[in-house]
Amino acid sequence: MVTYALRSAVFVLFGGDRKLPTWLDKLGGVLPSAIMAVLVVYCLKAIRDDFTHTGIIGVVAAIVTALIHKWKHNVFLSIIVGTLVYMILIRVF
Repeated sequence: MVTYALRSAVFVLFGGDRKLPTWLDKLGGVLPSAIMAVLVVYCLKAIRDDFTHTGIIGVVAAIVTALIHKWKHNVFLSIIVGTLVYMILIRVF
């Protein structure tokens, strides 16, 4: 119930002809990139512990994910392909 209330509050507060405040509009433009940067750092933080095995594999999978996204501009495709590359490389090496 709380999750539903919080998610529907945005539509109640900013529905209809109301405009978002400028600070919230700017935050909406910056936040997705900031969240992705934090997730990349979190995923690659263990590289220095085992660089020769999982570190290189993680970096390769991250580069493949970035290249697929740059090429096709499709978030779903880049996540799926990056995950598949990571899982295949983990099993092979």
